[in-house]
Amino acid sequence: MTSIGSLNEKPLHAGLKEWYRREGDQMEAPVEGFVVDLVRDELLIEIQTRSFSAMRRKLDRLLDSYALRLVHPVAAEKWIVKLDDDGGEVSRRRSPKRGIPADVCAELVSFPTLLSHPNFALEIALVEEEEVRRPDAKKGWRRNGYVIEERRLVDVVDTVELACPEDLLGLLPDGLPDPFTTADLATGMGRTRHAAQEVAYCLRESGAVATAGRDKRGILYRLP
Repeated sequence: MTSIGSLNEKPLHAGLKEWYRREGDQMEAPVEGFVVDLVRDELLIEIQTRSFSAMRRKLDRLLDSYALRLVHPVAAEKWIVKLDDDGGEVSRRRSPKRGIPADVCAELVSFPTLLSHPNFALEIALVEEEEVRRPDAKKGWRRNGYVIEERRLVDVVDTVELACPEDLLGLLPDGLPDPFTTADLATGMGRTRHAAQEVAYCLRESGAVATAGRDKRGILYRLP
């Protein structure tokens, strides 16, 4: 029987849930009025492929009573699969974009201080995935007439755990000056300044780094 929690489940979420499932796990289990992806003894495992902000109410309710691991995928490798109007595959190519663990900060900005909670851990699943696109002349103007239909899990290639604020330091590139700016961080990560600002915000708000004033380049961040 299909559970209520899986009625609208997307393929990437379903694939990750199956990859993480172990013998004896309860799937789509009711806990305190919420449906939890996996319950493993005393551990709750929630898989969130998109906005963390949607999890706030559930986390506020559950974390004081349960250990909870939040799993979020980052596409270390992505394949773009295009379909025709009948759903047949017309092309498959590798995307030049490569995700890195620090990309999780785009979502972690919703609650970076939660890394200090003793019952909370964030697990980054570095995945190989397929991004399936279908033609849509009206909505697909940004992608040459295509829209994203769904994301599919191909494999989990690695995982990175963030269980405390200090673990965020492992996301930083080697060779950062001390103090550093978000411009230094963007260069070291190979990301935009905006992405570097998200990482810096998580570092600062979680207490992993302290600020050391500012200069004409912006806020200075001091490594511990």
